[in-house]
Amino acid sequence: MRYLPLSADDRAEMLDKIGEKNIDDLFVDVPKYALLKGLVDLPLHMTEMEVEQNFSAFSSRNVAAGDVPFFVGAGAYRHHVPSSVDYQIQRGEFLTAYTPYQPEISQGTLQTLYEFQSQVAQITGMDVANASMYDGSTGCGEAALMARRITRKKRIIVSGNLHPHYIEVVKSATKFADDVVVVNDPAINQAENLLAQVDETTSCVIVQNPDFFGNINDFTALAHALHEQKMLLVVVTTEIVALGAIKSPGEMGADIVVGEGQSIGNGLNYGGPYVGLFATRQKYVRQMPGRLCGETTDAEGKRGFVLTLSTREQHIRREKATSNICTNAGLCTLAFTIHMSLLGEKGYRHLAKLNHAGAVKMADKLRAIDGVEILNATFFNEFTVRLNKDAAAVVEELVDRDIIAGVPVSRLYPDRPELANHLIIAVTETTSEDDMDIMTKELKEVLK
Repeated sequence: MRYLPLSADDRAEMLDKIGEKNIDDLFVDVPKYALLKGLVDLPLHMTEMEVEQNFSAFSSRNVAAGDVPFFVGAGAYRHHVPSSVDYQIQRGEFLTAYTPYQPEISQGTLQTLYEFQSQVAQITGMDVANASMYDGSTGCGEAALMARRITRKKRIIVSGNLHPHYIEVVKSATKFADDVVVVNDPAINQAENLLAQVDETTSCVIVQNPDFFGNINDFTALAHALHEQKMLLVVVTTEIVALGAIKSPGEMGADIVVGEGQSIGNGLNYGGPYVGLFATRQKYVRQMPGRLCGETTDAEGKRGFVLTLSTREQHIRREKATSNICTNAGLCTLAFTIHMSLLGEKGYRHLAKLNHAGAVKMADKLRAIDGVEILNATFFNEFTVRLNKDAAAVVEELVDRDIIAGVPVSRLYPDRPELANHLIIAVTETTSEDDMDIMTKELKEVLK
């Protein structure tokens, strides 16, 4: 029997109560292009066995990242996750743990989050980190709102080399706060003069390092100049492995650091779930969104852990809340913490070196191909090339040859024809030299 808790009269009464005519009126804020024009192309009902068979057929059409040479990055990266990570996160005391509403019986969960925060603070070079956000992009939106609360100013300057998805989330998060979001044009191999765009109403400047196109930058001078004008610097890192090799945002003087932690402990998972990293300076801790776990001692002097700050609207008065994100990405956070603990500082830095070395080797191979131009002066494990043909078409041709060649920039910037030939290529420790040679050989053929 189908479970239909509401009758047509029930629905009509509810709509009348809130002053709407029909169900569709509840979705007026959803863009028209995102709404389906009819039913999904699926049978209306099936047996359980038929559902399993159909979904197995659907899943077989996917190509897993490990099945073919794979060079996709642009915010989500394929790294090796030790099997011990998956084993440990499935232990009952971890898998069934949830929100630590009662700290006295949630010590394991609280300690795990405390260790996670400590790791994030250390790798970002910041004073304090929260117990995670949904993902890097939502963390970026929260950073913009936090900067507004701290400075009481509403103008946000956004680098054109920030990931386009993050830019859209910043726009969405600040839409009803009357903020002014100024987004620069993408500049692949040119320095942005972000400081020239600030004025007395600016709350923060948001940058990414390594940026969307793979460039590595040092924002120390920018941070210093912003601080002189009582403005904040927000630094985003979508490839958190990079911080094992490059200068940390904290060392540069960042006030808020946002990161995507997927690279550590979490697979690609066809796009999620992921884990957002969020860190800041101690003086701004009470404006930080999300939860903060702390270490203390109990009445007997024994070490213990507590929920020190919880700034979500479920726990405190709504008008005092700093964020409406109502949970942390607990299981993904746990995977991150376990993997990072297995690596240690030495392993983390070694992993970063492997990634950079592989990317350099790949760039050298591609540089020798006619019709390929490397656009980056510096990069970590990801770089952008300009091809002599449309990049999206080249990627499709290489898919037919069982190679996932990277991300065409046009996929994220469809309205910029000048970027149509640009391709973002990522190399991690999972990319073998055979993969590089196959990619190089086939790309050379496609570009003839």
